[in-house]
Amino acid sequence: MRSARLAPGPVGRELRAPAGRGPGAPALPWLAAVAAGYTLAQLVLVVPGAGLGWDETVYLSQVGSRAPAAFFSAPRARGITFLIAPVAAVTTSTTALRIWLSLLSGGGLFLSLWVWRRLLPVRVLVAAGVLFGGLWVTVFYGPQAMPNLWVAFGALCATGCFLRAARDRTDRHALAALPCAVAVTALMRPGDALALVVPLALAALCVRRWRRPALLLVLAAGAALGAAEWVIEAYVRYGGLAARLDRASEIQGGMGAHLALDDHVRALEGRTLCRPCDVPWRHPVTAVWWFAIPLLTAGGVLWAVRHRRVAVTVLPALVGLSLAVPYQFVDYAAPRFLLPAYALLALPVAVCLLGAVTTGRRARRPYVAGVLALALLGHFAVQYMVLDRVVARSGATHAALDRVVAELRRQGVRPPCVVVGTEAVRLAYRAGCASRQTSGHDGSITPPELLETARRQPVAVVTDGGRAAPSYARGWRAEPLPRLPGTSGDCRVFLSPAGGLAAR
Repeated sequence: MRSARLAPGPVGRELRAPAGRGPGAPALPWLAAVAAGYTLAQLVLVVPGAGLGWDETVYLSQVGSRAPAAFFSAPRARGITFLIAPVAAVTTSTTALRIWLSLLSGGGLFLSLWVWRRLLPVRVLVAAGVLFGGLWVTVFYGPQAMPNLWVAFGALCATGCFLRAARDRTDRHALAALPCAVAVTALMRPGDALALVVPLALAALCVRRWRRPALLLVLAAGAALGAAEWVIEAYVRYGGLAARLDRASEIQGGMGAHLALDDHVRALEGRTLCRPCDVPWRHPVTAVWWFAIPLLTAGGVLWAVRHRRVAVTVLPALVGLSLAVPYQFVDYAAPRFLLPAYALLALPVAVCLLGAVTTGRRARRPYVAGVLALALLGHFAVQYMVLDRVVARSGATHAALDRVVAELRRQGVRPPCVVVGTEAVRLAYRAGCASRQTSGHDGSITPPELLETARRQPVAVVTDGGRAAPSYARGWRAEPLPRLPGTSGDCRVFLSPAGGLAAR
């Protein structure tokens, strides 16, 4: 009777199955199908319409040949540039870049779930993959040149490798893959790697059966290897590690008393960046799933405790929480920040949902399954309505930027040239110019230096909202520009009088 209570349904029996049998045997086709579906969703729903974002343009300019490299601020890490470099080296096509990243991200989802095949049943991994891969933010950022999704894959992979190596000392593959996954995470975002390594190291110290020097050693080695480039660059370009950390904290707003939970909720309506996030919350339905995650995670943990499989559910929940907490104490929000947390929490959420369907009285299971199916259908409908809105907005911004670039070219702004001011990064990249700012977080040139540059090549200062020309550009020729989305009023460009600018 006791054994029956511990394993009342198929998920319970599979969770109690020995590692390497049962859960892992049919994993390949099912997980490949999930990854293929995820890639297909990107190719159909995102790739045809999304233009390059501001951050993407910064990263792409570091390795592409279309324009000089944009200013690379202190918080950024160069991990994503290694992924996009092969495409950027041979083409400037945004579509080619999107397709490349769609294929890579599908492979990333497959690999990060594949690691767990000896720890959780296939149906749990499939459910987790669908839940995570079905979020609008996951689909939207799959083909984007941004690091957060790759942190998610690295963290999910690292946590699975850690559990496998901790539970089975003969699993050399997991022990070897663990530092690689941590290194990828650190290469993408060193701060997130710290939030990943700390709970894993504490678990290795606190759980007696997991106390292995090798685990701590490979965690430290992976973090050091991945962060090495960022640390070296700190001394080469920023005056040392402490100076870079201080500057990065300043740019990102620092950690403070501001609780950003409501900011993240508002951002889920389809805002890729909410800074400052003082906008009204018009569509609460877009955040229902967000509020359900803690409840479903707790349900998954309780279910796993009941079936004596605590580690494989509790540890990803703790690591996911660790990755989410730092982003709750900054003064702005972006949905992509929490992708690593969503990836890890998808596991206990999937355990909870499948446990609800397969436990309890047999006569009630069809009704429970029907209710969950309807809830998930509504959930994914909301996700894809938001995704459609985000992609449409991205496409409209892309078209508006192209109109402005066409006008700049008509006014004589052609390479070599410099663009300053509103949307300088994206406008300059499209026009083949360098982007510079004389102040702010991306300040990279002084007004006297800019005036000296204007004697040699065209300089265009873009403003919005009817703002006057900056002091160094007074007397320069002013021309109207097509309006840019998100700007406060009409846009103008102030054109340097020398440097080869052709009069209209």
